[in-house]
Amino acid sequence: MIVAMANIFDYIAWRGDLTFAQSPFNPVDNIIFSQLAYLPLDGIVGGPEAKGGVCIADAAEQIAKRQHDNPSFLNDLTVIEAAALVGAMGTAQRFKNCRLTCYVNQTDLVSEKQFSAVSVVLGKKMFKRSLLIVYRGTDMSLVGWKEDFNMSLSEPVPSQLEAAAYLEKMAGRFKGSLLVAGHSKGGNLAIYAASCCGKTTRRRIVAVYSNDAPGFHRQFVEGRGYRAIRSRIRAFVPQSSIIGMLFEHGETPVIVKSTETGLMQHDLCSWEIIHNDIARAEELSRESVLVDSILRDWINGMETEQRHQFIEALYTILGATHAQSVTELASDWLKSIVGIINSLKHIDEAAKKSIGKAIGDLFRIAGKNIQALRGK
Repeated sequence: MIVAMANIFDYIAWRGDLTFAQSPFNPVDNIIFSQLAYLPLDGIVGGPEAKGGVCIADAAEQIAKRQHDNPSFLNDLTVIEAAALVGAMGTAQRFKNCRLTCYVNQTDLVSEKQFSAVSVVLGKKMFKRSLLIVYRGTDMSLVGWKEDFNMSLSEPVPSQLEAAAYLEKMAGRFKGSLLVAGHSKGGNLAIYAASCCGKTTRRRIVAVYSNDAPGFHRQFVEGRGYRAIRSRIRAFVPQSSIIGMLFEHGETPVIVKSTETGLMQHDLCSWEIIHNDIARAEELSRESVLVDSILRDWINGMETEQRHQFIEALYTILGATHAQSVTELASDWLKSIVGIINSLKHIDEAAKKSIGKAIGDLFRIAGKNIQALRGK
């Protein structure tokens, strides 16, 4: 008999009647709000200068109405899951009165930035309130993925600077304790912002939640700001983590169980829940360790200039399809392939050589690491 494992929807059904005063914020609440951050809240929640906020129950109603009036409003699995999640939260005593405020959603093709954040006021009584700041992970825009690639070249990238500024602004507007969270790139932004904010703001941070997030350059994790916040970082990665193993990490993550396999474990809705905590696993899978070793050797083996050439050439090729998102690339794959083939005819020899060498190095390193793993 196959037994379905509990997930965040089950948690809302089980624990949704308990307020944050009765049961404090926990790691499961963290992944719920980190998933919620993927919702397109434009026109529903006001910006950083707006006063007040929108309770989750009202936000859920507005999202449902938009989805009813325009079925294509939500066209990505992560966003669809977030919409279903906010619907469940909107009827749960624990979440329905939490207020969403100060929503930011920025995409800039020139500066190659994709940044989004929202703040959540937890609790009713003023002296017991906490402010949760949640950063969105990479969306499906090509510029969002390009910014992720840029992280391998230098720090900070535009979204990291925006994240630090947003945290300081929210700390100035709201009193009380602060929680910071995010999934994927959003987890990276959460750690970056907490590490780079002022000392007064940092003292108010209770915890920083990072969910399967890429790391940083070694200089950052050895820096004073990161070391000051490290003991408050709560990092989680699934057993077959790939994204969360990229670059350098100064914290030891908790390994969690997932109902999915491979890269699909990046989906927060697949993470298993026990009571009011995330289900722990003993160790990373062999596949995760292998992929991590391959990507780490591959990235570290490239000079900065070679990385830059490869990333720019790849982005140019994908841009030739005229798609603005990964969804558009996939929805009309024939047109995308034609655009890619045509672009290859026009990129210069240096770019072709850079792509060829990078891909060749990747296969060579993969073969070497697979042989080493088999030899153990």
